[in-house]
Amino acid sequence: MTFIALRAERLFDGLTCTNDAVLLIEDGRVVRVGGPVPPDAELLDLPGATLLPGLVDTHIHLAFDASTDPVGALAARDPDAEQEAMAEAAAAQLRAGVTTVRDLGDRDYSALRLRASGGPLPTIVAAGPPITSVGGHCHYLGGETTDVRAAVRERAERGCDVIKVMASGGGLTPGTDMLAPQFTDDDLRALVDEAHRCGLPVTAHAHALPAVMSAVAAGVDGIEHLTCLTADGVEAPEALVAELVRRRVAIGATVGLVPIPGMMPPPHVLKHLPAILGTLRRLIAGGAVVVAGTDAGIGPVKPHGVLPRGLAELVAQGMTPLDALRAGTSTAAGVVGLGTRKGRLAPGFDADVLAVEGDPTVDVAALLRPLAVLREGRPVLEPAR
Repeated sequence: MTFIALRAERLFDGLTCTNDAVLLIEDGRVVRVGGPVPPDAELLDLPGATLLPGLVDTHIHLAFDASTDPVGALAARDPDAEQEAMAEAAAAQLRAGVTTVRDLGDRDYSALRLRASGGPLPTIVAAGPPITSVGGHCHYLGGETTDVRAAVRERAERGCDVIKVMASGGGLTPGTDMLAPQFTDDDLRALVDEAHRCGLPVTAHAHALPAVMSAVAAGVDGIEHLTCLTADGVEAPEALVAELVRRRVAIGATVGLVPIPGMMPPPHVLKHLPAILGTLRRLIAGGAVVVAGTDAGIGPVKPHGVLPRGLAELVAQGMTPLDALRAGTSTAAGVVGLGTRKGRLAPGFDADVLAVEGDPTVDVAALLRPLAVLREGRPVLEPAR
């Protein structure tokens, strides 16, 4: 097997940055960082560039096509068309340098089918249909239940990697209540208990403050959105923030969008956005585990591959560029359960590599200028020659 060597101006390994920017790859794995280029290696020289681990988006929906009506578009597709559209979404993620995704809600386990199909895909961590109440948020994906333990066991038996539960209503499901929990405290505790018994982590979609507090009390491993909505606005008590920090609950911040003229966030989001971002800044300042879960696919401002913009938003909310890069690589890999394989450029790790023009450790917007992407050592985006 021929060595592949990448040489650039600098290298971010998932934790720190070095100017000894030579990366040696063999058989899809990193074998060495730094040092000379072996004379028999196939060399890719990228002067002025930065090498970093492939990015990890902790919250996407491959089944949603980022159209103005992603739910209707999905409903109109048969399974074959759905798989084709999902493969296109996955390819867009790769082109943006996102080599690992956590799909937190598909229709009838379609992300598992896509993963099994092979082909040039990012690594897919899959939740299957999110567990929801009867008629609850995203019920049309096939995950509504009155028996949460049975629903967890079904996902474990099918090979899902994480349990996603809709602890409150949401914006893509008219008639659900974003201000109220969808499950009782007992149900959430039972769900978490069953998931952990099966060796699976749990992350909870939660907008309503009572739903957030109930999910935390139940022992979930992550919270998506964490908007902490109440009838009077946004409220994130200090005790809740302190508990999230203490327990190292992973906060999936819904960041990253492509501005489109005339297209504004929904009124319920726009009204509370300053307060929601204020909570995010408090969590970052307090040392919480915060990652970028973009929710890619749910609308035109959330196209697949939007994660680089999400990491820039984390910088705008108080992270340093280095912290944001960690949030999109090593920290995110740990959150999705792949911290021993992904998110680092270190010996033994998968050779998922993103090369960008410029220095993202100073200006994270450099992530928007990808030059090359490798997925387990195989190029999926090659620099112009």
